[in-house]
Amino acid sequence: MDFMKEYEKWLSSTALSAEEHAELEAIRNDPKEIESRFFGPLEFGTAGLRGTMAVGLHNMNIHVIRWATQGFADVIAAEGEEGKQRGVAICMDCRNHSLEFARAAAEVCAANGIHVRIFESLRPTPELSFAVRQYHCQAGINVTASHNPKEYNGYKVYWEDGAQLPPQHADAIAKRLEEIDIFQGVKFIPYEEGVKNGSIEILGEETDKLFMEQVTGMIIDKAAVEKVADTFKMVYTPFHGCGYKLVPQALEALGIKHLLCEPNQMVIDGDFPTVASPNPENPEGFYLAIDLAKKNDVDFILGTDPDSDRVGIMIRDKSGEFRPVTGNQTGVLMLDYLIGAMKRTGTLPEKPVAIKTIVTTEMARKVAESNGVTCFDTFTGFKFMAEKKNALEAAGEGKVIFSYEESYGYMLGDFVRDKDAVTASLMLTEMAAWYAGQGMTLFDALEALYEKYGYYAEKTHNLVMPGLDGLKDMANLMKDLRENPPKEISGVKVAAYKDYKTGTVTDAATGAQSSMELSNSNVLRFELSDGTSIIVRPSGTEPKIKVYVLTQGKDAADAAANVEKYGQWVATLKK
Repeated sequence: MDFMKEYEKWLSSTALSAEEHAELEAIRNDPKEIESRFFGPLEFGTAGLRGTMAVGLHNMNIHVIRWATQGFADVIAAEGEEGKQRGVAICMDCRNHSLEFARAAAEVCAANGIHVRIFESLRPTPELSFAVRQYHCQAGINVTASHNPKEYNGYKVYWEDGAQLPPQHADAIAKRLEEIDIFQGVKFIPYEEGVKNGSIEILGEETDKLFMEQVTGMIIDKAAVEKVADTFKMVYTPFHGCGYKLVPQALEALGIKHLLCEPNQMVIDGDFPTVASPNPENPEGFYLAIDLAKKNDVDFILGTDPDSDRVGIMIRDKSGEFRPVTGNQTGVLMLDYLIGAMKRTGTLPEKPVAIKTIVTTEMARKVAESNGVTCFDTFTGFKFMAEKKNALEAAGEGKVIFSYEESYGYMLGDFVRDKDAVTASLMLTEMAAWYAGQGMTLFDALEALYEKYGYYAEKTHNLVMPGLDGLKDMANLMKDLRENPPKEISGVKVAAYKDYKTGTVTDAATGAQSSMELSNSNVLRFELSDGTSIIVRPSGTEPKIKVYVLTQGKDAADAAANVEKYGQWVATLKK
């Protein structure tokens, strides 16, 4: 694509507002900036679109939203009149422009004869998945950039099962977008006109009520909470986002009497003024919650990201300091608790199943299989876990009790097909209360799990590669690792390497190849002779390569030393 030609096309378009036109005029003498905005469109994938908010083809703005929605509307319309009548549910998070973008998507769908159900205001991502299923919609749209910094926004698309779009539909949209002119090829009507004529329907508290009935129906052992209700205290923060209302509701329904919500971060604000990054994976964002917890002698802190699909916890250790719990550790704690609680209450299904991703700790498999629960791997992303859950349950091969990935996402129950921080917050709190009833903190509980199942350790390294050069560097790194796989890593021999693109397993010693179940994803896995796995994959949403070190040791110190050792090799990848 000729980026200067595209830039001039945008400048001359009457679709741009005066402010947008001025923004583009301001970069006229900055060819590098022009190229970064117009070298090509944002790539539409199974995660939809995500990018920084600015005027340009490679950015998130109302024109790109309308264009993407036109492509999606054409795919929905291909399902026939019934698909159009079943329509689309639309949701948005707390970010700047999210409401504007969501309404723009509604305007395009309505103009294409597709019935719209749009939430009146921001809602948690899992409630969008629930709404698609509850109202039997053909599809769903969520305007969110999840836990990304404030400059970002995104556009996530869902299909009729409430999961993110399957690859064949994402490919169909991407192909259609190549044919649609961003300004001339889009149909839309004014939002108020759609509301008035009934093509746009507003969702509000009635949907919240239905969703919360399902969430609170996941409570397993309310008696455990009642036992400690007078003494158990916790702190919650929504990081200025969508969890501010429904997460406290869920915890109160659970029976939590002493719930302290961090007041500064309960304020909805797309600029996220109290944190550098509104991501519960980053422990530094919890500083206000930690202050509140220390002042009130609290052992348990819980935080949800801006669209309330991810949740992170902080726990007090034996020295009295708060420490983060990784997504891997949180998932292992929850899986072990779920199995135990279901056994205690007689609710464990006949053929219980846990699902994790290929980059999630192998400790989860150990916990599952040690307790008679089958464990399956999928690619990263809840659309793949949802697909696996649907297939297993439809075939009568098992009942999925828990699905999770290391990046702080957890899925429980049958009413959503995406990560769900509302329900996970409920279950994590029930778990913390149950352990409190045993005279244990979650720090004690985690130590006990390592004693029981072995000392596993994991670390995710992010090799950030921004800009045009970064895209090339990412592609070159993956190409080099494929063509010249390491024979040893940090002095330890590579026993086998798996290429999830081709679905092949190569024995490093003999070169013999075999096939595996999973394929068609740009991921490499190096399995070492000491049982360690190192997995390399480009992020689907951010300009970086993610490298996962999954290891273990004879004790905690040994496992930590392995993480450090292999981290030194990872550092050499970004030259």
